[in-house]
Amino acid sequence: MNNLTNEFFGIGIQNGKTPENLGVLWRSAQNLGASFIFTIGNRYSKQACDTHNAVKSMPYFHYDTFEDFFNNLPKGARLVGVELTEEAENLESFHHPRRCVYLLGAEDHGLSKQAIQKSHFLVKFKSQLSLNVSVAGSIVMYDRGLAKPRS
Repeated sequence: MNNLTNEFFGIGIQNGKTPENLGVLWRSAQNLGASFIFTIGNRYSKQACDTHNAVKSMPYFHYDTFEDFFNNLPKGARLVGVELTEEAENLESFHHPRRCVYLLGAEDHGLSKQAIQKSHFLVKFKSQLSLNVSVAGSIVMYDRGLAKPRS
């Protein structure tokens, strides 16, 4: 079996602002088919809002720095940054890569400049203001599950 023809995705947060957001995002990740979850910067601790105990149900990775994370992306995976920038593609018309890692930033700072520069793709979706990071991640994962072409 060639794992470069199979689909998978992981999702995580860079410098998450509140631990509660992690639990909510991870519960959504488990329900919406993520293969793994991760954090960059802030560490995980048990969250009451992770009621399905996703951290014990799927691989969880922690990286101290963005460089450490980027150097350990799975082979063949594309990095998809979720950020409200002019350059970002609209999620509604975005063709999700077969193998990718979605990276979200904290609500107050977004993704680091380095993360934006290193992302293979940047996506955004229609929203009046920035959304809670776990809500934004859930929307991206839901969109991935829609019957749309893959890149």
